[in-house]
Amino acid sequence: MEFINGVKQKEDISISQLLTGAYIGQTVKLRGAVHNVRDMGDVVFVILRKSEGLVQCVFEAHTADPAAGSLSLSDIRSLKEESAVEVTGRIAAEGRAPYGFELRLSGLEILSEPAEILPLAINKFKMHTSLEAKLALRPISLRNVRERAKFKIQEGIVRGFRDFLMSQGFTEVHTPKIVSRGAEGGSNVFKLDYFNKKAEMGQSPQFYKQTMVGVYDRVFEVAPVFRAEKHNTTRHLNEYVSLDFEMGYIDSFEEIMAMETGFLQYTMELLAKDYQKELDLLDVKLPDVSRIPAVRFDKAKELVAEKYDRRIRNPFDLEPEEELLIGRYFEEEYGSDFVFVTHYPSKKRPFYAMDDPEDARFTLSFDLLFRGLEVTTGGQRIHDYQEILKKMEKRGMDPADIESYLMIFKYGMPPHGGLGIGLERLTMRLLGEQNVREASLFPRDVTRLEP
Repeated sequence: MEFINGVKQKEDISISQLLTGAYIGQTVKLRGAVHNVRDMGDVVFVILRKSEGLVQCVFEAHTADPAAGSLSLSDIRSLKEESAVEVTGRIAAEGRAPYGFELRLSGLEILSEPAEILPLAINKFKMHTSLEAKLALRPISLRNVRERAKFKIQEGIVRGFRDFLMSQGFTEVHTPKIVSRGAEGGSNVFKLDYFNKKAEMGQSPQFYKQTMVGVYDRVFEVAPVFRAEKHNTTRHLNEYVSLDFEMGYIDSFEEIMAMETGFLQYTMELLAKDYQKELDLLDVKLPDVSRIPAVRFDKAKELVAEKYDRRIRNPFDLEPEEELLIGRYFEEEYGSDFVFVTHYPSKKRPFYAMDDPEDARFTLSFDLLFRGLEVTTGGQRIHDYQEILKKMEKRGMDPADIESYLMIFKYGMPPHGGLGIGLERLTMRLLGEQNVREASLFPRDVTRLEP
């Protein structure tokens, strides 16, 4: 009888272990992929790629350790890029190598080899290829160190979201993505046959996260959402990751903006502490989020119309160009990369958005713009049963269509509100990328379903 007793301790060493300095002069084993081979004659450098980064390995024929056995220059020179290997050698200090050390090779075992030559030069710092090529060959292009760095930073954003909200008493939930009706309504839904019933892919966890406020008071979720919009722009995806939270017992919708500001502050500190290597690699300068300005929707339009001589064409929504100009205005006037635009017109907000009691043409809602791009939509929700029925009636909606959602208000809900953050858009702007697909591991848009 055999028993599994827990994680098996491996003989190979990680980069983080080597960084302690305790292994200088010692012989160790490393496992990884052959990122690059540089033949300098009697000296050959093998760059090993591990999850944490690159390790420089070197083999010198004239100083080879007799204990190395049969390892020779020809063995090293015959290595194929992207081979999975286990190498053995002595760790030596070397200031010119990544992390300040290198491994002097004495042993090599090939664990696997590629069947074909790589279609992309992923071992270059910049691949110098098109976005289309990078996406078509995504399983390969993601191995490039810059591409990997993007998604480590994205990991840090999600980690910051989870850690911060849990510190604020939020509970993580997981809601359905196959739903009977979309939270946002409209025609931009993916429809499917669910055992001979009509169903849709969820546009938002809105109904469910509100439901869970009645259970846990404060909840959050990190999950995909789906929008069947036929946009083919640099800012739209048909599947993206939404960072959602909803919080109960609020006194005003400003509390939601304050909570998001706290998340951003915590996350920027986390990135600076644990992801500086990736930030440096991509030359990313973290924004100052010590304070974020807030401006009313109508006032924001007036400010940019006046300063940039732009006529207001749509009084009910912000056009992409207006978002850019608002971002530019607050960067120039206040030195802020972020700005909350509040009190959006009721006409452009969902039925569950609470109207401003002082002027029902507007709502107690907001968007957060980051360098001129909307990355967040949020606000206070209607929590009174009769009030939400009245608003649905004004919009010609049938309560019977969403009876299970309305149940939460029928049996009592606290004042509450929340938001949704587009992870890819936030990452895109933070990295200074121009296309949201750069910030998606495997983008789904109107033309792309693979890889």
